[in-house]
Amino acid sequence: MTTSAELLADLVTRARRAGADAADALLVIGTSLSVARRHGQTEQLQRSEGQDLGLRVFLGQQAAVVSATDLNPASFDRLVERALAMARVVPADPFIGLAAEMSPPDDLDLDLDDGQEPQAAQLIARAQAAEDAARDVPGVTNTEGGDAGYGRNEVVLATSAGFVGRQTRSSHSISAVALAGEGISMQRDYDYSSAVHFADLDDPAAVGRSAGERAVKRMNPTRPKTGKFPVVFDPRVSGSIISHAVGAVNGSSVARGTSLFKDKMGQRIFAPGISIIDDPRRVRGLRSKLFDGEGVRTQRLAIFEDGILRSWLLDSRSARQLGLHSTGHASRGTGGPPAPSGTNLFMTPGTLSPAELMADIKEGIYITELLGGGMNGLTGDYSRGAAGFMIRNGVIAEPVAEITIAGNGFEIFAHVTPANDLVFKRGTDAPTLRIEGLTIAGA
Repeated sequence: MTTSAELLADLVTRARRAGADAADALLVIGTSLSVARRHGQTEQLQRSEGQDLGLRVFLGQQAAVVSATDLNPASFDRLVERALAMARVVPADPFIGLAAEMSPPDDLDLDLDDGQEPQAAQLIARAQAAEDAARDVPGVTNTEGGDAGYGRNEVVLATSAGFVGRQTRSSHSISAVALAGEGISMQRDYDYSSAVHFADLDDPAAVGRSAGERAVKRMNPTRPKTGKFPVVFDPRVSGSIISHAVGAVNGSSVARGTSLFKDKMGQRIFAPGISIIDDPRRVRGLRSKLFDGEGVRTQRLAIFEDGILRSWLLDSRSARQLGLHSTGHASRGTGGPPAPSGTNLFMTPGTLSPAELMADIKEGIYITELLGGGMNGLTGDYSRGAAGFMIRNGVIAEPVAEITIAGNGFEIFAHVTPANDLVFKRGTDAPTLRIEGLTIAGA
């Protein structure tokens, strides 16, 4: 029986024989099963299985990508013909090409597939347990239900330079959404858990109970006065600060000159002691992988180290534009070319507990939800809708909603203080963060 790797090797060989100077092919085979339960009834039970194939060909400085779902070798010549025809008419790009840094994948076991595909009845039970626990919380008046899911993906990459790599990954998830109050005073909140291994998934009842308690705590929110306050970001939203910072070190943006950090390499961005790490080789990591979308071996990378910007995130194209080498951060699907992207991103924790971090705040804001907006990648201007709680005399107090937080990226990054409660849960993770002097637009 022909393996996936052999199929891709055949496709790449055909592309080279048809005139391509180089080629690579990506295959993604996926299975997913999901359940949604609400008020004791199954509202959705969905299973999907699919396979997507992408072929990229190079003709000198021209390249094109085509995709298909047919894995029959009899269709490969037509796929190659379409790809080459497209490549002949696209503009030349002097920076394209296979990655020069690709190397055979090593045999490190990242333990990314637990081999446990649940039955539909098991997912139904998990979703029901989450919703039941949410509804049992005093003050919860309704729910949007509980959800449970499972997925497994196989990814295979082959290039005309001889690279062949394969990786499989399983995923399990549980979530719940709870409502408290009635009418226009109703409040909504959620919680979730996701993991590569089922054994690492949070208890469904704990997820549902957390969603219900969060919703009840948000009842009868007020709007604080407008002004500048110390702001504390709950871990469920603190990762957004990492995302903004890492977005500004994306090699494509830096090469285009559209990053606020484009001239800041080697300069201090965060306070001493703060580092932001990308660790694609974390065992059971949500985004772990041994090789990137171009066949470059992944590696742990300190993007910011002791507060100083140390590295961009680079694929081979952006690396060539900047006169550097790929950092192994090419990400791609079957329908487009690679682009730089992070994997398991996190900010190193501090030494203070969240309570100690807030202890001296006489009046501040504790943020648990962010809405819309974001940070301008070129200027650093920051503005987002938010909700959460007041901090009064170092203690989380009454809920607040319909507020806007604003500032500038350089000031935000320079005034971040992390707590010691880092937990790897979301793929982009940070501990509780305190940021001084953000502007709050409220009442």
